[in-house]
Amino acid sequence: MTPTTEVADGVHRLEHAYVNVYLVEDEGRLLVVDTGLPATGRILGEALRRLGYRPADVAAVVLTHAHFDHTGSAAALQERLGVPIWLHEQDFTIAAHPYRYAHENARAVYPLRYPGALRVLASMTAAGALRVRGVEGLRPLLPGKALPVPGDPRVIFTPGHTFGHCALHLPDRDALITGDALVTLDPYTGHRGPQIIAGAATADSAQALASLDRLLPYGSTSTVLLPGHGEPWSGGVAAAVERAREVGAH
Repeated sequence: MTPTTEVADGVHRLEHAYVNVYLVEDEGRLLVVDTGLPATGRILGEALRRLGYRPADVAAVVLTHAHFDHTGSAAALQERLGVPIWLHEQDFTIAAHPYRYAHENARAVYPLRYPGALRVLASMTAAGALRVRGVEGLRPLLPGKALPVPGDPRVIFTPGHTFGHCALHLPDRDALITGDALVTLDPYTGHRGPQIIAGAATADSAQALASLDRLLPYGSTSTVLLPGHGEPWSGGVAAAVERAREVGAH
């Protein structure tokens, strides 16, 4: 059974198949940030019970972006719970068609070039990466605004990985959910540490690197960064951004 870890005050991380899902508590209600892969749905239900919640306590879902490894359980949650799902409107088409997304480089060469990624990609495939259902009927995220959902996260527009990618700032938790704008594990290379994701899944690496600047005003040396892939980063926002720039694009 995959455990959850409290990574900030009232914020829990569920890691499954190298993809992170975050649960934000607020007065008995929950926000789910990203939904992992299809097999993550069952594990998410188990995590809720262990934390003392019921599925009915989930008030909303926010998707940082619409790649299949972050929307894999979204359609099922929408059907079973009837909860609103929020996503930037520039990613609505990807959400409806999970395998039609822009990426700079051919994906097939990465397992050959980076054999360390094979375990990650195999785990994602076993968790349903090839059978993700599309999801529609979404609500648009508005950058610069606080969402009326548990935790009141502020939306930060961070395009590049996808053209509608958004990060979420939880100021009262001193936490920044970076999604795939900044990760500490690249599934396509297997490399760890702060970085953007390789061009196998990134629409515009130059734009993704430029969007790192948008994260800087939303944190300090004490802010924990919660990425879409990899371990949380507690070394501060500026240090993470600096390291990601040093790594650059792959």
